[in-house]
This record gives sequence, structure tokens and C-alpha cells, in this order.
Amino acid sequence: MLNDSHVVLCVGCGGVGKTTTCAALGLAAAMRGKRVLCLTIDPAKRLAQSLGLESFDTEAQTIAPEIFAKAGLDVPGSLTVMMLDTKATFDDLVRSLATDDTQRQRILDNVLYRYISTTLAGTQEYMAMEKLYAVKDDDRYDIVLLDTPPTSHALDFLDAPERLVSAIDSPAVRWFIKAFSDSGKFSLNLLQRGAATILKGVSKITGGGFLEQVATFLTEFNALFGSWRERAEMVASALREDGVSYVLVTTPEPMSIREVLFFSERLRDQNMAPDAYVVNRLHRVHDVDASEEAIADAMVKHQLLLGDKAPRRVAEAARQEARLASLNRLNLYALEEAFPEEGTPPAVAYIPDYYRDIHDVTRLAWVAAQIAPQQG
Repeated sequence: MLNDSHVVLCVGCGGVGKTTTCAALGLAAAMRGKRVLCLTIDPAKRLAQSLGLESFDTEAQTIAPEIFAKAGLDVPGSLTVMMLDTKATFDDLVRSLATDDTQRQRILDNVLYRYISTTLAGTQEYMAMEKLYAVKDDDRYDIVLLDTPPTSHALDFLDAPERLVSAIDSPAVRWFIKAFSDSGKFSLNLLQRGAATILKGVSKITGGGFLEQVATFLTEFNALFGSWRERAEMVASALREDGVSYVLVTTPEPMSIREVLFFSERLRDQNMAPDAYVVNRLHRVHDVDASEEAIADAMVKHQLLLGDKAPRRVAEAARQEARLASLNRLNLYALEEAFPEEGTPPAVAYIPDYYRDIHDVTRLAWVAAQIAPQQG
């Protein structure tokens, strides 16, 4: 998949290791000689540290080759990381669609626009797709990886273009624009009596100036509607192109498995399919003698002075690990049974539960090797 794709989207609910998986895939691709751009949403500080950065930035940052060399890694490609800036991406979209500088500035300075571009539900999902669309054909990169937004519904981005277009072309927007007279003043006289009564009540609370700002914004935005609809359709279409792959990230916990099965079904409903699954934090049964006697013998052999109770405690820990591994195995049956019987089955990477946080390049490379091991 890393060899054949030019866009990879990592999808999953919050807390399953999606951002780390995205970074590890980026490192794996760079180790294969690819020029990689990894777009992420609100990454943890420790992930930035794992790449030798103080923090992620909204400007593209290429990881210094010395960072990889110091960790003993052979990385013939390059890894560039960037954090999504929702408002800056929205601003760039307005600049590209506006017909002239005056219209552009009126929208950017509008109070309602500043709210929509930063806090309105669904904006982040759409702008993640917009940014992906803007960079996917950038000839500086061979492959672009996107860590999708951490929403409660991780596939909202599939519908985001259509939802925003529908919001712009809704009946409410049309009667707001109707009330905005040719003189550029908001007039309740042009509305039906019921709507006018409602807005009179709103204006008493917010002030008439706020309604003027709303009407101005909607009128200006409506002027861009044709270009906006065309752009949104191109963004939505880009999600279905050849060379776009979907990696679904989960843990073996029952709730996470149910979520990822739902995501998989949603993709198929959109005439797409998951190309790979990553199962993080998997407990496994180890084929070793974990009896108290064997542990005591091993402690003597390795000169571990941990006290008389240590063999019993270690043996109990091993039994608990074995129970967790059995539960994980049962939970994964539901995932594996959902794979289609026909066609090429999706790739699956099982990542063992790691006892330390991933906060340096060496450990990130370990994750990369588990997900996409180098051949030969």
C-alpha cells in the first residue's frame, strides 16, 4: 500500500493510537525512499518529541536527517510533518474563490465568518479534506498521510463537503439574503410575518448590528456559491480516486472493534473499502514456562535479587497477561469475520502492547517495523 498509494487516510475513534500510527506509517514510507508529508490534527507533545521537534507547527517541518542517523536508521526518503490550521485553511479557500480583493476582505473581516471558520461543528472535518486536496498533487511529495480529525464520528469528513454546501444553500440562508435589501441594509419588511417576529426578538438580544453581520456574510458567501459547490464536489471526488487508501485503526477492546466495524461499513456504503487495519495494544500469549519454579530459576540464573515473593508476583502477572490475550483473541474474531469473502482481503497489522510511551525515533521506528516491516 505504501508503494502504490499517493494518499493514505488513518481513520479511527479517539484514543486508539491513530496519530502515532499515522506518524509510524510516514516513517515506514520514508525508509522506503518516499518523500512523505504527514498531516496531523492536534498531536500529542510526546509524538513531536519522538521526531526531534519541540512541537508540531502549522508550517511544514522536515525532520532533520541527523535525527534518523543518530537513531541508527537508514532513511533515504524524507519525512515532513504539518499540523492542520483550520482557520488558515478556510482563509486560503476564501482567497482562492473570492472574485476581488474587496469581497475577499469583507468575508475575512466578518464576525460570523470568524466564528464559522474556527468553531462551527463540521468545519474542521471539511478543512482537513480541503488541505488534503490542496497538497495531494504537490510534486514535492510522493505520498501524503492524513490523521483524520478526532471526532465522535470518525468518518464525518466523508459527508463534510455535502453538509457545508447544503448549509450554504438552505432555505434559512435564502430568506436571510432576501431580507438584505439592495441598499445593503437588513430589512425585516421583506420577510414573512412569523420570520420577522422571530428576528425582531433575536435583534433585541444580539443587537441589530449582529443581524447585519449575518446577512452581509451570507450574501457575500452566496456570491461564491457556484465556485464553492464545484470545489466541494472536487474534494469529495478526491476521496474516491485511485491511489487513495484507508487505514482503520483500532484496539482489541470491544467498543473499539464495534466502532471500526461501523467505519468499515460506512466506507463500503460510499463505494470505498478499508485497505488495511492496524490493531494496537494487543496482548499475546507467550509460549514460555511461567510457573513460579521456572521464574525462580530464571532469577537465579540472571542474578536478579527481587525478593522471595517476586516469583509468585511475576507468575500472577503472566497469568493476567494470558487472560487478557485470550480476551483480545475473542474480540478480534468479530473483526476478522467481517472481512469480505471475495476479493483481496485487507492487510492487518497487530501491534503488541508496548510498555513505554512512544517518545523517541527509535520507538517510533519499532512501531513502523510492526506495521510495515521492510523486506529482506
